[in-house]
Amino acid sequence: MADEGGHSRGRGRRGSVKAGPPATRNAAVRVRSARHRKPSSTQWLSRQLNDPYVAEARRLGYRSRAAFKLIELDDRFRLLLPGRRVVDLGCAPGGWTQVAVERVGARAGRGAVVGIDLAETAPIHGAAILRADIHDPAVAATIRAELGDLADIVLSDMAPSASGHAATDHLRIVALAEAAFSTALAILNPGGIFVAKVFQGGAEGLLLAQLKQAFAELRHAKPPASRPQSAETYVIARGFRGRREAGR
Repeated sequence: MADEGGHSRGRGRRGSVKAGPPATRNAAVRVRSARHRKPSSTQWLSRQLNDPYVAEARRLGYRSRAAFKLIELDDRFRLLLPGRRVVDLGCAPGGWTQVAVERVGARAGRGAVVGIDLAETAPIHGAAILRADIHDPAVAATIRAELGDLADIVLSDMAPSASGHAATDHLRIVALAEAAFSTALAILNPGGIFVAKVFQGGAEGLLLAQLKQAFAELRHAKPPASRPQSAETYVIARGFRGRREAGR
């Protein structure tokens, strides 16, 4: 089924939600400023109330609008095939984990999904949720034990709390992507896939060089659900060469 703009709606492969910007038929909601509310908070609230992805996530039961970013990436690159073992790093509140469970068939026992975060994450049927720090050297062994094997795909949508200073935020998100990459090296199957969020800004150059050495193919993508004003983009690295080839 298509919406009025011709965007695909309804269900995609394997009965999961198919990508496509949600229809925007309702009038915009205006948020009045309040004495106790900062202007930035008013702007954020207005953006949330008028964001069709937020409304669609609520309607479909996803815990965050970010779920649509993974749906769109998967529809484009076919990442989450049935039966794959998936690790979602920095999974809270759980939107990406929910999508991974749906698409690999984890509830039917055809795949496995492990989500990990420092923050407490409510249980998700079909996934194992670990509360741990990916910087902990022991975390890779814990993830592998939970999966029962190496992972086929490692996801990272991690982002630091915004400081308001663009250069600082860029360095922080690159550091998180590097930590996710280090974890992926320890838990990925040869031939596996790594997907991570980075911010465009220059400091990610070393990470990209390492990814090119460790994987056979490297792609970049900014899914439609990513806000246009955001500097975020995603790297999709395929064909993991193994730890020895990665130089680790």
